[in-house]
Amino acid sequence: MNDATRPPNKLQRSLMRLDEAPAFMRGFVQNIILRRAVPFTGTAGVKFVSLTPERVEVHLANDHRVQNHIGGVHASAMNLLAETATGMVVGMNVRDDCIPLAKELSMAFRKRATGGLKAVAVLSAEQRAAMQASDKGEVQVTVTVTDEAGAEPVECAFTWAWIPSSRPAKN
Repeated sequence: MNDATRPPNKLQRSLMRLDEAPAFMRGFVQNIILRRAVPFTGTAGVKFVSLTPERVEVHLANDHRVQNHIGGVHASAMNLLAETATGMVVGMNVRDDCIPLAKELSMAFRKRATGGLKAVAVLSAEQRAAMQASDKGEVQVTVTVTDEAGAEPVECAFTWAWIPSSRPAKN
C-alpha cells in the first residue's frame, strides 16, 4: 500500500478535523489540542508549526521558563523539543493497533544556542511503510535542531519502537 492509498491513522484523523475550524484559528486550536495530549509541551511552550506524516516541525522560544543558568535554552528543554518532533512524526505513522514508545536517545551538545530553537523530524517512505507493515518494530528518526542563528547547537538521534497496544495475557 503506498502513501496515497494508506488510510490516515487516529492522530492524522484528529488533526484533519481541524480543517473544520476557521482558517485563522487552526494553528491556535491545533496547539491547544496537542498540548492537552502531551501536557508538558504546553508547560514548556512548544509550538507545533508543521505536521505531516513525513515531517514535523516544532519551535521553542527562549523564554525564562525553559532557560538554563546562562540564559540559553536548557538541555532538558532541547531534549523535549527533539523528542516532541520525533514522537509526533512517529505518532502520525504508527498503526492504530500499536503504540509508540521512545526507546533510546543520544544528544551531543556542540555549542551554546542563540535564541529560540526549531526541531524538524523526518521519516523516509521506507520507514513509514515499515511502520504499517508490522505491529512491532523500531526506527531511528532523523531530527535536526537549529537555533535562531541557523546553527545546530545539539546533535540528537532518537530511536522509537512500536508495539501492539494490547498484549495477550501471560499464562
